[in-house]
Amino acid sequence: MPPQEPLRLMHVHAHPDDESSKGAASTAMYVAEGVDVHVVTCTGGERGSVLNPNMDRPGILENIHEVRRAEMEAAREILGVTQDWLGFIDSGWPEGDPKPPLPDGCFALQDVAVAAEPLVRLIRSFRPQVVTTYDERGGYPHPDHIQCHNVSVEAFHAAADPERYPDAGEPWQASKLYFHHTFNRPRAIAINEAMVEIGLESPYAERLATWQPDPAWDDRITTRVPCGDYFEVRDRALLAHATQIDPDGFWFAVPLEVQKRVWPHEDFELVWSDVETELPETDLFAGLREGSGG
Repeated sequence: MPPQEPLRLMHVHAHPDDESSKGAASTAMYVAEGVDVHVVTCTGGERGSVLNPNMDRPGILENIHEVRRAEMEAAREILGVTQDWLGFIDSGWPEGDPKPPLPDGCFALQDVAVAAEPLVRLIRSFRPQVVTTYDERGGYPHPDHIQCHNVSVEAFHAAADPERYPDAGEPWQASKLYFHHTFNRPRAIAINEAMVEIGLESPYAERLATWQPDPAWDDRITTRVPCGDYFEVRDRALLAHATQIDPDGFWFAVPLEVQKRVWPHEDFELVWSDVETELPETDLFAGLREGSGG
């Protein structure tokens, strides 16, 4: 029997910092297990705001592209991943009523079939068994997140088709495709209740007041990866994105011990698989590990 091929995981994200705010503890856990993890970042985050008041100083916003690349490099080292930029321009977050048109040439306005080509090339060269990206809502309705979903799904399937993008390398069929469900209502409720129970102010209280129940959406979660032991690594990677992450803000309002006790996993939705697996799962590689029957 030939030895099992090394496990490879590819995350496709919209901006630098998304790899640290969505699925980062799972990433760190898989890296520690010896899985080869590669992050693809669709844009450079050029239109991102400076969200950390400590970084709101001269020279930052004027050089935001270079600053965010340096932040990404630091987060990449903390997580232990390799990374590629797709090279598209951040679309920004449109504000106003009505919202203004998106900037010319930005990622969200690219033709999906054209924008998928460089990702097809990366999938075929890295040859991941598992790919993750965002759901059709983008996780939240940022135009780049929705476009990231569109481009990722297109590239996932096109990479396996020898008639699509014939000059982008040898075809490769990844075995599983997942959507992130990091910020889901059941998690927010559980953490909110735990914070109230111990007498601390919950960062989720205001959001939950208007967050309408959607049981069908919550039921889409198929896979909970137990990775609480790697929440500290996730947080260090988040802090590397200093322009985006306020160390005194939302991201760190819930003590780690509460997170580990109440919700010690990260959540995903299995949307495509060519291997047998039993739901619910606790492993993105369920059905793919030696001896698993995959």
